Amino acid sequence: MKRIILSGLAISMLVASSLQGLAAPIAVPSVPESNVISAQYREPVRKERRVVNERVIVKKKVVTKQVVKPRWKNGQRYDSWRGAKGMKDYSRYGLRRPGPGQHWVRAGNDYLLVGIATGLIAGVIAAR
Repeated sequence: MKRIILSGLAISMLVASSLQGLAAPIAVPSVPESNVISAQYREPVRKERRVVNERVIVKKKVVTKQVVKPRWKNGQRYDSWRGAKGMKDYSRYGLRRPGPGQHWVRAGNDYLLVGIATGLIAGVIAAR
């Protein structure tokens, strides 16, 4: 009796799992997205009993990628190095310990490792 019930249960599970593939939705073709922002339409011009339609003017949005070149490089001289105070809490920002005669300075969106005596940049890290 147990064998009949277990085999019936196994067969019903197999049938149920095979029928799930038939219940899948029909694939609908997708329409590509349009880049149209606005369109202008002009009324048709009537000449000698015939209609001349003017074309629709479509304005497209063009996205360009702007490449930003790094401002600071190793070996350059930092202009305002005399007035810049070194950062004491450099480890808070994930910066390594500066060498002797160097300190970290924040310049805009960058951290610069600047020589105290010369003002030459020894390292550049972008701020987060």
